[in-house]
Amino acid sequence: MNMQCNIGAKGRAVRLKLGIAGILGGIAVAISFFLIQLNWGLVWIIPAGIIFGGSFSVFESWAGWCVIRAMGFRTPH
Repeated sequence: MNMQCNIGAKGRAVRLKLGIAGILGGIAVAISFFLIQLNWGLVWIIPAGIIFGGSFSVFESWAGWCVIRAMGFRTPH
């Protein structure tokens, strides 16, 4: 798959900030679940999904590539 740069500097900065916020938010959710001693069953999927989403946003920022734009949708940044 060829990932051509399809976002500018402003879009990269926005994705980086959102990605960092997502990673930190996912870690905060995981810590809060741990502190309230939640039964981890399938609940671990929630913080893992948040952290994965944030990590993917950081990857998009690093690569200069947006998956939504690659599918043909226009985004504001």
